[in-house]
Amino acid sequence: MIKLAQYLKPYLWMLVLIVVLAIGQSSANLYLPNLMSDIVNKGIALSNTNYIVNKGGVMLLVAIGGMLATIAGMFFSSRVATGMGRNLRLELFERIQKFSLQEFDALSTASLITRTTNDTTQIQQLMVMTLGIIITAPITLVVGMILALNQDVGLSWTIIAIVPAVVVLVIFLLIKAVPLFTSMQGKIDRLNLITNENLSGVRVIRAFNRQSYEESRFDTANKDFMNVAIRVNQLIACMIPVMMLLINFSSLAIIWFGSHRVVEGHLDIGAMFAFLQYAMQILFSLLMVALLFILIPRAEASAKRINE
Repeated sequence: MIKLAQYLKPYLWMLVLIVVLAIGQSSANLYLPNLMSDIVNKGIALSNTNYIVNKGGVMLLVAIGGMLATIAGMFFSSRVATGMGRNLRLELFERIQKFSLQEFDALSTASLITRTTNDTTQIQQLMVMTLGIIITAPITLVVGMILALNQDVGLSWTIIAIVPAVVVLVIFLLIKAVPLFTSMQGKIDRLNLITNENLSGVRVIRAFNRQSYEESRFDTANKDFMNVAIRVNQLIACMIPVMMLLINFSSLAIIWFGSHRVVEGHLDIGAMFAFLQYAMQILFSLLMVALLFILIPRAEASAKRINE
C-alpha cells in the first residue's frame, strides 16, 4: 500500500485542504456537546429563554458549519481517490502493453484484467474511506476523551472499559478476514479466466457442443466466489450489531451511574448529557476505525497484486 502513495503527489494541495476540513468538522462536532451542556445548566435549569435561543442559534450555526465541512471533505476525498485510481489504471495499462508473451502467460490475461479493474477499485474505495476517517477519528478520540474527562472524571471508566472489547473484536475480524479477502481476488481471477476463454473460444465451444460443460465450469467458479463473499459479509454483518450493542451498554452505564452522581450533587445534569454525547462520538469513531480495518486487508491484497 505504501508504494502506491506516490500516486497522491499530484493532489497534495487537495490533501492539505481535506486535513483542514476534517479538523473543522471534528471541532464543530466536539463543540456541540459543550453548547448543549450550557443550554441545560444555564438555560433550561434557570428558565432563561433568551439564553436558550441565543445558544441554540450558535449550535445551529456550528452544526451547519460542520455539515458543510463534511460535504466538502467528502467531495475532495472522492476527487483525490478517483484521480489516483485513474492514474493507477493508466500506468498499469501502459505497463501491461510492454509485457512479453512469457509475462502474459505467467500472470494470465484474466488476472491482468482483475488487477486493472477490480483491484484498482479496492484501492480507490479504501482511499475514500481513509481520507474521511484517518484525520477525524484520531482527533475525535483524543480530544473527545479530554473534553469528556473535563466534564466528569468519575464516569470515564464507562468509556475506558469498552475500548479493550472493541480492540479484541477488530483483531478477531482481521485474523478471519485477511485470508478470505486474498481468496476473493483469486476467485475473481478464475471467473475472468473462464469468461475470457468462453468469449474467445465461442466458435470452438459451439462446434463441439460443449455449452453445457462450459456453463458448469462457470457455475462452479461463480459458486466458489459466492461462498467466500458470503463468509466475508457475514463477518462484517456480525461486527456492526456487536459494536452497537457495546455502544448501547456504554450509554446505559453513563446514564445509570451519571444520574446517581447528579442526585449526589457531584455532577450537573448538563455535564452528564455532554459526557454522553462525547462518549457516543468517541465510540462511533472507534466503529469507523473498525470498518476501515475491515477494508484494509482486501485493499492490501489488491495492492500486492498491483505491485507485482
